[in-house]
Amino acid sequence: MKRLHNYSIENNSYWDIIIIGGGATGLGTALDAASRGLKTLLVEQSDFAKGTSSRSTKLVHGGVRYLAQGDIGLVKHALRERGLLAQNAAHLVHKEKFIIPCYDWFSVAKYLTGLTLYDWLAGKFSFGASKYLSKKETLNLMPGIKEKGLKGAISYYDGKFDDARLAINIAQTAVELGATLINYMKVVDLIKKGNDVVGVETEDTLTGAKFKLNAKVVINATGVFVDEILQMNNPTAKKMVRPSQGVHVVLRKEFLNSESALMIPKTADGRVLFAVPWHEHLLVGTTDTPLDEHNLEPRALKEETDFILNTAGAYFKKKPAEKDILSVFSGLRPLAAPTDANSSSTKEISRDHKLIVSAKGLITITGGKWTTYRRMAEETIDLAIKHSGFSPKVCATKNLKIHGSLLANDDQYLNIYGSDRQYIEDLCKKHPELNKKIHPDFPYTEAEVLWSVRNEMAETVEDILSRRLRVLFIDAAAAIEMSTKVASILATELGANKEWEENQIEIFNKLASGYIYHAEKSREKEALAS
Repeated sequence: MKRLHNYSIENNSYWDIIIIGGGATGLGTALDAASRGLKTLLVEQSDFAKGTSSRSTKLVHGGVRYLAQGDIGLVKHALRERGLLAQNAAHLVHKEKFIIPCYDWFSVAKYLTGLTLYDWLAGKFSFGASKYLSKKETLNLMPGIKEKGLKGAISYYDGKFDDARLAINIAQTAVELGATLINYMKVVDLIKKGNDVVGVETEDTLTGAKFKLNAKVVINATGVFVDEILQMNNPTAKKMVRPSQGVHVVLRKEFLNSESALMIPKTADGRVLFAVPWHEHLLVGTTDTPLDEHNLEPRALKEETDFILNTAGAYFKKKPAEKDILSVFSGLRPLAAPTDANSSSTKEISRDHKLIVSAKGLITITGGKWTTYRRMAEETIDLAIKHSGFSPKVCATKNLKIHGSLLANDDQYLNIYGSDRQYIEDLCKKHPELNKKIHPDFPYTEAEVLWSVRNEMAETVEDILSRRLRVLFIDAAAAIEMSTKVASILATELGANKEWEENQIEIFNKLASGYIYHAEKSREKEALAS
């Protein structure tokens, strides 16, 4: 098939910077490089944010958990970046009230003290002051919380966002500044001159076209796949990353019946658990399971979903069951590989990022989290400039508005498109037939599908239903029901034949079945693993 989106690159072309990986870190790095006037190319083996960057807990936060661990520096930097994100992506990053229910008075004192420090560390970027809520105030705000033994709660403020949509908007901003970004372009090898890395060999996974592309600096920003790129440079390279799996389940919003988010401060494994209102549903997670292998579609283990349901059930008035899960998805964190003997413990693995020169011409960035993507990108390009002798230019992203950034004055769901909302509305006015919903239970229209194809680099049914409209991550069964209509719109826009259309439906529905919770399948997976 031909590509929906033509790109302009030539075989043996030269670039200042080639970035491998189209997740949060890679996209942020492309944006930073382009904003400094560097000739920049980013290639992604799948769709932008296909992996970890679309599977977060949807929080833009300093990290209350890291504060409890004493990592004050990490929290302070993250809170500052939280403020910058809210400023620069006003359509996607919003202030959210979080409730920590307390069932003893010691917890009230402990969490109020800790969160007052959290507020203080935010400084001028504070989202609002933490405070004590009485039992009555707590139940008014969150009627679905368990009432027995409740002494009250601590409320605090953090950020909430749509991760995959922010990724797309960052990509658009980078393109507007002159970068070239290509999804479905896989790096199959590095080009070397002696011990120096001087470029990449790529293959377009949609068309089969192959390219040799030269660069002064190649940046490896591939998340959990960094070791594969490092081994292209040196087959004996020591592993840099130990992936950890984080699982989320999505339930009906009625379980808490609240616009506020719940933070469970201490789970059985010493973590925190969140229940966050998101796209009119309730997202609950996450877990922290160390893995020895990884792929683009990690699957939840039954023990992980059981952990989430049981932990949430201890705080919810109505305990959620397996049948209540509308979608279950997993993301892999690229944590720095442990150096001690206890390789099964994720508590010994750094949550901060690592930035290294892997070889002359090859820089690797990994770790970190969505909230700090901009700062990670800044440090990466600073190192690239120093490493390669580019003319030094000051980072410009601190106050750079992300594509679409606009603070809306109403609560229409189309506000997630920010300033692009008006163009979608205009499309519906010119072609009223495009204002039809693609599913009766969701507000999404045919116009949005066309918009994503024409303006947001979507290439497949999965791109639309997973990372542009987010339905797969909200209600997997509904996403399957939508796939036929979405494939038809795509095929018409592309001029593709019926065979392509049917193949797209088949591929997506097979993928989506993995997001529908099947206890038996999870048990079979665990049995095979053992």
